[in-house]
Amino acid sequence: MPITFECHRCTACCRWPGEVRLEAEEIAKIAALKGIGEMDFIERHTRLRKDRRGLALKENADGSCIFLKNGGCAVQAAKPQQCQDFPNRWVNQLWGKLPLENIQSDYPMLFNCAAFKAFLKANGG
Repeated sequence: MPITFECHRCTACCRWPGEVRLEAEEIAKIAALKGIGEMDFIERHTRLRKDRRGLALKENADGSCIFLKNGGCAVQAAKPQQCQDFPNRWVNQLWGKLPLENIQSDYPMLFNCAAFKAFLKANGG
């Protein structure tokens, strides 16, 4: 049975360096939400992914998401799927398959997530 977390909107995942990959339909949704054209959005808010196979959101100098504004997500209504899947996808791929110490060293952003912290507390982690 998959583990499912309700996001507490703690923004820990938004503050962690990493690549938020974008699909074409996500670009269209976020651009529409921001009230700008897709090409303008791409030029202002994206960069080529490290694997050169598409686009990712640009990040701030500290690695945080460029859409982390005033303590929340400025594009919450059109948040990319990768963001929507955090931390559920990561936990379901890792929990019970790797020792907790390995998860903590390889995926430290999980341990800053309020929902995951609550899960660990409830499960003796």
